[in-house]
Amino acid sequence: MANEVELAAILCSLIMGGEPEVRHDYVAAGRDHYVRVDCETSSHVIEVGFDAKRSSLDSLHQVLFAADLTGKEPMIVVIDTNGVEEAVEYQIETVARIAGVSFLTVDEAFLVRWQMTWPFRQERAILFRDDTLALN
Repeated sequence: MANEVELAAILCSLIMGGEPEVRHDYVAAGRDHYVRVDCETSSHVIEVGFDAKRSSLDSLHQVLFAADLTGKEPMIVVIDTNGVEEAVEYQIETVARIAGVSFLTVDEAFLVRWQMTWPFRQERAILFRDDTLALN
């Protein structure tokens, strides 16, 4: 099983077209601090967590704070590791809905397969683009 950082990078870079692990600075009590957003696109800040980990409950807090810092829309993505909506995933989805935060579940195996086949899709896209240019 890949870790959260690896899966978040696959999701962010290859699927959402964003930048993983973006740092945002802020000042509190006269001191410099920062937070890192798991993924940031032109329109969203996204926090990623695993379905059965209690630490994923922090995602809502983190993404709302990041949204306030950036002015972007908040989104939470839970990586489903077993095909079952367990208590933690259910709680995050419910509270995200109440708070008006976008919520998405992505299958872990899908992310791994997407990363493994990415080079083939890129090569095909280049070939298709070249064929299209040749026809014009």
